[in-house]
Amino acid sequence: MTWTRTHNKTQPWWRKPLQQPPRYRSKQSDWHRKCHFSNSSKTHTVSDSTELDRIDLRILASLQADGRLSNLKLAETVGLSPTAVLARVQRLTKDGYILGYEARLNPLKLGAGMMVFVEVLLDKTTPNMFDAFKAAVQVYPEIMECHMVAGGFDYLLKTRMADMAAYRQFAGTVLWQLPGVRETRTYAVMEEVKNSTHLPLG
Repeated sequence: MTWTRTHNKTQPWWRKPLQQPPRYRSKQSDWHRKCHFSNSSKTHTVSDSTELDRIDLRILASLQADGRLSNLKLAETVGLSPTAVLARVQRLTKDGYILGYEARLNPLKLGAGMMVFVEVLLDKTTPNMFDAFKAAVQVYPEIMECHMVAGGFDYLLKTRMADMAAYRQFAGTVLWQLPGVRETRTYAVMEEVKNSTHLPLG
């Protein structure tokens, strides 16, 4: 299911009729603007000082599959002593390969069973507008992911809600109030075919 709405501050969002998407800005010019502004911001990169060997990859794969794995069990899995494995895990963490450990929660049991993706088109592609939008989305836990993308729109959001009524409320009170939002397109997920956080390690 897809909905397209264009921002109009003089009329409530829920009364705004569905519209055909406007003629988008030049994709090539937007691409250059986004790349320029993204490259100018601070980024965190993994240290190049460490080359991963086969055992490092096995450690990462094991911890990715089960973050609660004990050091003793991990040592048995990769065939090293607990002391050697602990040193490797500490090094992998220090070098930025391991960012942290989290529990996977069941969204259906916690009132967030509906996933909605939202395309966002901004009024302007300027550094100040990008910064304001990026700062604003950090505030709302319902927005789980926000990605700047190339193409006919500026950002792709991944959100979770209880149901469509909750999303409509969120769209009217939050999404349309985010800085610079000109238009949004909504894609409600009907079935989660694959949902994984595991990286391919070869």
